[in-house]
Amino acid sequence: MADDPEDFADSPQQPAYGEPDVLSDVLQAIHLQGGEVLRRSSAGERHPVGARVLHLVEEGGLSIEITGEATVELGAGDLVLLARGDAHLVRAAPHSCWVTGEFLVETVVAAPLLGVLPPAIVIRGDAGSAAWLRPISELLVSEVIRSAPGARVMVSRALDLLFIWTLRSYAASGDVREAGWLTAAMDPMLAPVLAAIHRDPGRDWAVDELARLSALSRSAFATRFAESVGETPGSYVLRCRLGHAAHLLRGTADPVGRIAARVGYISEAAFSRAFSRAYGSSPRAWRGGPDADSSERTLR
Repeated sequence: MADDPEDFADSPQQPAYGEPDVLSDVLQAIHLQGGEVLRRSSAGERHPVGARVLHLVEEGGLSIEITGEATVELGAGDLVLLARGDAHLVRAAPHSCWVTGEFLVETVVAAPLLGVLPPAIVIRGDAGSAAWLRPISELLVSEVIRSAPGARVMVSRALDLLFIWTLRSYAASGDVREAGWLTAAMDPMLAPVLAAIHRDPGRDWAVDELARLSALSRSAFATRFAESVGETPGSYVLRCRLGHAAHLLRGTADPVGRIAARVGYISEAAFSRAFSRAYGSSPRAWRGGPDADSSERTLR
C-alpha cells in the first residue's frame, strides 16, 4: 500500500483485536488531557485560534460567535465544545455565570483527527442529556469552587468525561455528515479497520488484509473507506504512522532509528524521507526544533 513497500518492516505478530473502540484509540493517540478550568462572570472574552475549550453555562446565557459560522446561543445547563480550536468570542447576558475548561492535546496528531469535527458541538441541558451532563457538571463546578486536595486531578478527569460524552452524543445524533474517522467509527464495517490501524500503526498493512477486517471485497472496502474517511487506506495508515513517530520524537529519548523501526520502517533513511515530506523537516530537526515543547506544527 505504500509507495515504497520495501521501506516498511513487517510485524511478525498479529495483534488480538477485541470489540473496536475507535473513539478510545483516537483519544489515546491525541493524548487528550483536561487542563485549566476557570469560573467566569464577566461581560465576555475572546479565545484565540488553537484554544480547544468547552463552555458550560451555570446561570444566564451566552452567545458564542465563531467567524463564518452561525452564532451559538446557550442557556443555563447547556454546554458547547470547540474541539477544533476555532477562534471565538463569548458574549454573556447580564448576571451570567459559566465555566470554561481547556483541553491539552498532542497538536500534531490531534489537528487532522479533530479537524473533521464541526466548529462547535452543542449539548443542551435537557432531559436527553441530564443523566450524564448534570452529575459531571456538578462535580466539575464543585471541585473548582472547593479547591480541595486532589482538585486539579478531579477537574482534569471531569473535563475528559465531558469531552468523551459530548463526542459520543454527537456521533449518536445523526448529524455527522463530514468525511473523517468519526464517520468511519460509526460504520460497523470500517470501525474494526480503524481500530486495528490505531492500535498498530507500524504494521505493514496491506489493503487486502484491511478489507478482510471489514468483511468486504478489496474494491468495495477501498471505495467505502475513501468515501467515509476522505482519503485512501494507505494515506490514512501513513498519516497515523508518521503522527505516532512525531509524538515519539518529542516524547521519548529513543534514537531516530529505533523510532523508525517502531513505526514500521526498515531503514532510517526511508523514514527520514517520508517524515521530511510530511512535516517539512527531518526527524532530528523536528525533535530539537524551537517549538518542541508545544508541537504546534501540523501535517502538510
